[in-house]
Amino acid sequence: MEELPDAVNPTEARHSEDRVLDSGALRALAHPLRVRMYDILSQYGPQTASSLAEMTGESSGSTSYHLRALAKHDLIRESAGRGTGRERWWERPEGGVSFANPEAMATPAGRAASQIVMTEFLRGRNQQLMDFVERGFNGLEDFWQNGTLISTATTRLTPEQSKELQLKIMALIDDAVDTYRNQTGENVRPVSIRADVFPLPELGEKS
Repeated sequence: MEELPDAVNPTEARHSEDRVLDSGALRALAHPLRVRMYDILSQYGPQTASSLAEMTGESSGSTSYHLRALAKHDLIRESAGRGTGRERWWERPEGGVSFANPEAMATPAGRAASQIVMTEFLRGRNQQLMDFVERGFNGLEDFWQNGTLISTATTRLTPEQSKELQLKIMALIDDAVDTYRNQTGENVRPVSIRADVFPLPELGEKS
């Protein structure tokens, strides 16, 4: 099978359609609690203000206020067919989202909002990883330990080779997400899939 040119790589084409958050959406998301709530909706599916309050330790009045702020910028939406007049369910729309907006990064306010969002997002995901490691030493089921990978590696690449590797990894992740996104059943639970590909500073270079 003839390999597709880079310009029409299916993975690259797919992610070219990811939503790039504009400055308004980034500013709306640039709050630690909002990032956490957004990530919960991404990982665990639709929630109510009450369930988010229980998961975050906040009041339902606070989570309801922040949900409305996120919805104003279409970061989340009401979940169709759920809820009543008293209890609204919220969900994160499917599809990729990019926090890297060149226009936003061109202004101090945009850079500050982007930094808050990325810092809080990574802080939360890193805490989940550390919590998992701690559980692993305190009785996590063997079958989940056997189905887990925590690994780092280092190699030497050109920017072009790094991009090629990135697309291969993204294709594997996309396939898993598409295949199992809505799976239910025994032993099914949300699984975080992480992939980091970035250049290290050269020896002696300031990071």
